[in-house]
Amino acid sequence: MTFPRNVGQIPIYYNDYATGRFTNKDNNVFWSHYSDVEKTPLYPFGFGLSYTSFEYSNLKINKKSFAKGESAQVSVTLKNTGKYEGKEVVQLYIRDEFASVVRPVKELKGFQLVNLKPGETKTLSFTLTDRELGFYNNNGDFVVEPGSFKIMLGGSSDAKLAEEFVVM
Repeated sequence: MTFPRNVGQIPIYYNDYATGRFTNKDNNVFWSHYSDVEKTPLYPFGFGLSYTSFEYSNLKINKKSFAKGESAQVSVTLKNTGKYEGKEVVQLYIRDEFASVVRPVKELKGFQLVNLKPGETKTLSFTLTDRELGFYNNNGDFVVEPGSFKIMLGGSSDAKLAEEFVVM
C-alpha cells in the first residue's frame, strides 16, 4: 500500500501508467494538486520500518541481451549496515520501456525476505523469464515483445538501484 502525504495525492500508487506529466529531479512520477508540498508519497509501496538499515549494491545481470525464451539471472548484494539484526524484503521491479500496449512505469516481479545480523552481507538472486517479461496484448494473447527493459531493486517501490537489458 502507498500512503500519500496529503489527500490531494489520492489516488497514488507505484504502478501507474506513463502520462507525459513532468517528473522531478529524481524522475519521480507521483504528483499532487498542491504546489507547496513534495510530490512523493509519505510511504511508498513496500516501505517497512526497521530498527536497522540496509545497503543495496552490486546489481548484476548475467547478460545485456537475451532472446525470447531465455531467462535472465539478476543478483544484488544486501548488507545490514545498522547495529541490530533485522529483516528486509528485497523487491525487484521491472519496466518495459517500449511496448505495443501502454505498460506501467514499474511492476513488482519478485521479492525475497532476508534476515541479516549486523554487518552481515548476502547476495540474492532472481530469475526473469518470459512470464515476468511478457503481458497480455489487446487480443488477449500473452506476448513477450523485443525491446529495452529496466530493472530496479530496493526495499520499496522507490528502488533506486537500476540496470537495463534488451530482449531480442
